[in-house]
Amino acid sequence: MKYTIRGANLELTEALKDYVQKKLNRLERYFEAPPTSDVSVTLSVVRDLQNVEVTIPLPGVLLRAEVKGNDMYASIDLVTEKLERQIRKHKTKANRKIRQVSGMRTFREEPNTPQPHDEDEEFELVRTKRFALKPMNVDEAILQMNLVGHSFFVFANADSSEDINVVYRRNDGTYGLIEPAR
Repeated sequence: MKYTIRGANLELTEALKDYVQKKLNRLERYFEAPPTSDVSVTLSVVRDLQNVEVTIPLPGVLLRAEVKGNDMYASIDLVTEKLERQIRKHKTKANRKIRQVSGMRTFREEPNTPQPHDEDEEFELVRTKRFALKPMNVDEAILQMNLVGHSFFVFANADSSEDINVVYRRNDGTYGLIEPAR
C-alpha cells in the first residue's frame, strides 16, 4: 500500500509517520496480494482532540475509519482496529458469496483470529418517513435543520432546479452539503 499522510494543526514527525505505516501495514495480512491503492491518512488536532482519519479505496469497497481521542498513538491503534473489523466483516461476506458462485477466495483467512459475531447481521429498518420537500435555498435549509434540532436536513434545492440535496452539521461545527452528481 502507498501512504499519503498529512497533518493538520500539528507537526507531522517521522516517528509519527513510521508508526502510522507500521500499524496500517498489519492490514496487508488480510489480503492474498497487498493492495496497490493509495491509503489516505489525516492526522489532526481539533479542540485538544487527536483525530485520525484513514481511507482505503479497494475494488468494490471503500474502507474508512475515524477516531478521536486524547493520545495520537492510541487513536492510531484504535483506527487500525476499526479497519481490521471492517476488513474481517467484508472478507466474510465476500468469501461467502464467492464460495457460492465460483469457489475462489479473495481474502486470506487469518489463523486464530476471533471473528465478529455480527457477520450475519441483518440491517433492521425500524421507521420510514415520507414528507413533501419544500423548495428552498441552502441557507434556509440550514436554518430549518437547526430549528428541528437534527444533524441533517433533506430538501429540494431551489438554486439547482429543485434537485434533492442534504445539508448536515459537521463535527467541527461547520455545515456540509450533499448534492447529486451530474
